[in-house]
Amino acid sequence: MPAKPTLRLAVALTVGLCASSAAAAGPAITVSSKLDTEGALLGELIAATIETQGVKVERRIGLGPTNIVRTALLAGQIDVYPEYTGNGALFFHREADPAWKDAAKGYALVAALDKAENGLIWLKPAPADNTWVIAVRRDIGLLPQACVRDLAAYLRAGGRFRLAASAEFVESPAALPAFEAAYGFHLSGDQLLTLSGGNTAATLRAAAERISGVNAAMAYGTDGAIAALGLDALCDDKHAQAVYAPAPVFRAPVLEGHPTIAPALDRVFATLTRETLQRLNARIAVAGEDARTVAGDYLKLRQAAQ
Repeated sequence: MPAKPTLRLAVALTVGLCASSAAAAGPAITVSSKLDTEGALLGELIAATIETQGVKVERRIGLGPTNIVRTALLAGQIDVYPEYTGNGALFFHREADPAWKDAAKGYALVAALDKAENGLIWLKPAPADNTWVIAVRRDIGLLPQACVRDLAAYLRAGGRFRLAASAEFVESPAALPAFEAAYGFHLSGDQLLTLSGGNTAATLRAAAERISGVNAAMAYGTDGAIAALGLDALCDDKHAQAVYAPAPVFRAPVLEGHPTIAPALDRVFATLTRETLQRLNARIAVAGEDARTVAGDYLKLRQAAQ
């Protein structure tokens, strides 16, 4: 005799609860991140999303710089952390490969290499790019959503310009010289304020406050302070820079044991546009809020909107 609908529902709920309890009772997944603001935000988003799947999480947010966190993942000391596709050039010594300048190709390449050589799984990256950008004051007259090609035209017309940047940005062939070569301009010494450190908080502040005549700054695409300080990041439509799209990177056995985690994280990361990350990063870097609180608020907002 077929079970009544209420009985079937009760059985299904019991099975679901047992599966959830079993997952929660299993080993915790260790979620880590790098030291920076966005690393902490993405790490907390990963951790909170995993917890929604009924899985225990151990947080090791802000573990260290790239080499420390990457080594910990390869050694099995952590299970997942957020990484950037463009860093595959460094990991696999393939800096000259043009794939890194294309979002889809760079992701496909690093995912294939890391899976084959290290048993690591890259989930789908966010539609955002945390590469080097040039951020400008709005009063220099470029339209919103302008690109570096518009800056080049502004410079050719004799527009006043001074860029605050780190020595690395000014000197590294992959940074300012790559922009100059791709867009056909060159900044003279008096158009540069070169700072010894690489802290974008200092370069962005210089532009926002017009320190030493600065009206533009070296930054990263998802820096929270860009919009908060009234600056605009110029788009790089000629792809002078490698794409650094953030994605969760897992040890393969972890995902094999928890098949619901990857789809859940794919849904969350698909919503993390450049503007969204700038806004969330600003709550941490500018407003001083806790990364775990910001991540939790964002996931609650998404859940309420669904």
